[in-house]
Amino acid sequence: MKLRKKVWLAMTVVGCLFLAACGKSTSGSAGNLADKQVINWDEPSELPTMNISTATDTISFDMLNNTGEGLYRIGKNSKIESGIAKATKITNNGLKYTFTLRKNAKWSNGDPVTAKDFVYSWQRTVKPSTGAEYAYLFDGIKNADAIVAGKKAANTLGIKADGRYKLVVTLEKHVPYFKLLMGFPVFFPQNKTVVEKYGSKYGTASKYSVYNGPFVMTGWTGSNLTWSLKKNNDYWDKKSVKLSKINFKVNKSTTTSYNLYQSGKLDETLLGAEQAKQLSNSKDFTPRKESRINYLEYNQTEKEFQNKKIREAISLAINRTQLVKKVLGDGSTTASGIVSTGLASYKGKDFVTAAKTSAGISYNKQKAKQLWQEGLKELGVKKFDFTLLADDTDSAKNVSEYIQSQLEENLPGINVSVENVPFKTRLTRAENGNFQVVLSGWGADFSDPITFLQLFTSDNSYNDGKWKNAQYDKLINASGSTNATNQAKRWQNMVDASKILMKDQGIAPLYQQTQATLIKSKIKGLIYNSAGVNYNFKDTYVTK
Repeated sequence: MKLRKKVWLAMTVVGCLFLAACGKSTSGSAGNLADKQVINWDEPSELPTMNISTATDTISFDMLNNTGEGLYRIGKNSKIESGIAKATKITNNGLKYTFTLRKNAKWSNGDPVTAKDFVYSWQRTVKPSTGAEYAYLFDGIKNADAIVAGKKAANTLGIKADGRYKLVVTLEKHVPYFKLLMGFPVFFPQNKTVVEKYGSKYGTASKYSVYNGPFVMTGWTGSNLTWSLKKNNDYWDKKSVKLSKINFKVNKSTTTSYNLYQSGKLDETLLGAEQAKQLSNSKDFTPRKESRINYLEYNQTEKEFQNKKIREAISLAINRTQLVKKVLGDGSTTASGIVSTGLASYKGKDFVTAAKTSAGISYNKQKAKQLWQEGLKELGVKKFDFTLLADDTDSAKNVSEYIQSQLEENLPGINVSVENVPFKTRLTRAENGNFQVVLSGWGADFSDPITFLQLFTSDNSYNDGKWKNAQYDKLINASGSTNATNQAKRWQNMVDASKILMKDQGIAPLYQQTQATLIKSKIKGLIYNSAGVNYNFKDTYVTK
């Protein structure tokens, strides 16, 4: 997920493929609860959308996850918990799932949540006219790929309502992480009446949405920098929700947010590098290691970036160790590949260790200069200018300026301009291919290496740079089809694919993100997962 992170660890994908996670919830006793169950939360960027079908980023998914609910919820320690589904029956050798839905689940407008809401939502997302970038996650559900490709109608998707409260999902191949997907917002239900009522306005402001989760959103206009989540009194499990309100405020400067935290106007704040160093011993200091890799993506529709030596030179010219220690200073670590450390292991070996190669992640000024000059010669030019696109947050500005200085210092004849834009703008430009090089990032949507690796297949909607490699595509396809149920072969497919991506320098991984934060000690029961949707506020409460 973009600017993302994040989701479920400590799960088993196939047999011995073990995953790791974090997140703890505790129940507050009535006598220990503060009279005012309100918290004030910091966000680094604006909220792009509340449209389940078209959301792509961390902030949108955090909001959707707390205002909505799917068949399952992801609870503490990334445990799959019952959501709208109160029972699940698996038949036909794991290819048919029958979900029995609870009858007391309601939308915030009073409508019942039924099986048809799931059918409508899924069909809407895979329909090509919707333009959902996450439609590829439906791969494995009967006819999903054919529908996304425009070869079959959306109503042929392998999901059917058997009455109001029974949902039947048919797979055309085994999906090792299927249950995890059912807790991800892309698979949440949508109210057809509401979607059609608001049309193009749906999900563009809090008043143009309806909610079935623990909270409802208020105060978001679509472009403002403040909004709130209020307890949803129509939620089926409202007795478990103790918070009455969560106020969100966007602060692109950590200096501003820290000052607000100090004055009691925020209960949580992100920290910059120097702040993290100075406050690391504070009782409120909370480092959040994320299953997120930040990387450079090249627009390979431009001939300069089709040249492998140019891509290699740029990567080799960046001192990643200095980047994480001196520029970031928040506990982030250098990337060893496109997959995050700690996400998945097989037979005791972490995926990152199994797939590690020096290609694409090393720092070598001499070799960088050599390859740069060779690349320029092949292109028939003596110099090369390009623009690096990045977010306008303090952190993104610092990282992009550091990369600019590294490249101009180590590569003769290069001139790098930096363009820092709002998060929402950067997402749109990257998706539209309106960039030369972009400072991008991806956080795991579920605890399996494929959540990163599938991004760079030739036809993936998130492959903004348009890198292509036939052997890579073949390996990723095999891992999800012929070898989907063979642990060893599937693992090796993914390891080999990762090495190809690195050796061909399809992208340049920079660092695995750790977000340094301060959180008031009175905030309890908050669930944080390092992969997928980060925050689950359902069980959060404030103590005296």
